[in-house]
Amino acid sequence: MEIKEIKVKSIIVKTNLPEGDFVINPYIGCQHGCKYCYARFMKRFSGHTEPWGTFIDVKINAPDLIPKDTNKYKDKSINIGSVTDPYQPIEKKYKLTRKILKRLILLQPHLDLMTKSDLVLRDIDLFKQFKDCTVALSLSVLDDGIRKELEPLSASADKRINALKELHKAKIPTVLFISPIFPEMADWKRLINKTKSFVDEYWFENLNLYPSIKGEVYRFLRRNKPELVEKYKKIYSKNSDYWNIEENKIKKFCKDSKINCKIYFHHNPSIHS
Repeated sequence: MEIKEIKVKSIIVKTNLPEGDFVINPYIGCQHGCKYCYARFMKRFSGHTEPWGTFIDVKINAPDLIPKDTNKYKDKSINIGSVTDPYQPIEKKYKLTRKILKRLILLQPHLDLMTKSDLVLRDIDLFKQFKDCTVALSLSVLDDGIRKELEPLSASADKRINALKELHKAKIPTVLFISPIFPEMADWKRLINKTKSFVDEYWFENLNLYPSIKGEVYRFLRRNKPELVEKYKKIYSKNSDYWNIEENKIKKFCKDSKINCKIYFHHNPSIHS
């Protein structure tokens, strides 16, 4: 793992995310090394040529760039962790996310965090000081053997589920982001049934085979689930309606179960064929 400390000129950045005003990413790169991560496109802008998951740039001056007195972000949403995980293992050493949170308390934005790590529990004391704070943990595969192959340094499913439970106990609004949904591997219904007593909302996203990750995903399948290779090719063929059908199943299940949900599916398989 190549770790480099860098200084940046800004840390709160305008975003084009469908639900958000600004984003903060304390790090460039991510130690989790997820095979399906869309954020590897960041290599184009950071100058990194190393494989995704093998480098981290630590934005060492990030907390100092949070203004101390401004109304610019009041009632605006700030998402922490749009192209990196703010609680990846290196956060234990640098505590950048924690320092950033401390600075943001005075500004009181609508705060959203996304992570795959139970390290998020460390900062419950800070989350409680925001009037509007939601913490989302992403998880889609309960099989820990598959999880280790897909997300080498991420927390186990049990640790993430327990983190949601503890956040709920602390009265922090929780989201389980079931993403990405790998056909035949991600059992979203079982995940909901295991967690519905302590999760406030569910978000869903299908596996999107961006050109940058397509090869990685098929290499993973050939090594671990060779019987699924042909099925995936059909799912991601030009005329497949697989994801439309799956989305309707999720909507019906959530409606029947009175579960709050948001679906962020991508519906253009032809670009991957």
